[in-house]
Amino acid sequence: MPRTVKPLKETTVKSYKAGPKDKKHFDGDGLYLLVTTKGGKYWRMKYRLNGKEYLLALGTYPEISLADARIRRDEARKLVARGVDPNEMKKTQKDTYLINAENSFELITREWHTKFFATKSESHRVRTLRSFERDVFPWIGKRPIADVKAPELLKIQT
Repeated sequence: MPRTVKPLKETTVKSYKAGPKDKKHFDGDGLYLLVTTKGGKYWRMKYRLNGKEYLLALGTYPEISLADARIRRDEARKLVARGVDPNEMKKTQKDTYLINAENSFELITREWHTKFFATKSESHRVRTLRSFERDVFPWIGKRPIADVKAPELLKIQT
């Protein structure tokens, strides 16, 4: 006979303290809060895919609330239902983010500046880079270079 799990409440999650051993507090549908001996509170989700059990890290409490953890669990369950591994999806998203961060407009512009301004005078190199730092990078510097379109660059006022 399957054991029924009583859903957690935000107030009880907040009240959990560290104990002599790590403790799991289950919420339902694979979601649980792991409270460590040092007092850390970690949202985890157990799931099965292709007959194998996996564990998905959903974040830490209080950064991720109980409601947010449930939303993340539900999203992960939808992926599992379609046969997609949430851990693989998470890894792919992280890799994409890192690639985009490595190809930010600012980073590419600085590489371009180093390469094409090497033969220019020192004052011209400094003045050009300072203009980018002051007028462009604060607006679009962190964005992936692929997302920056020409009309946006033309709108920037110096």
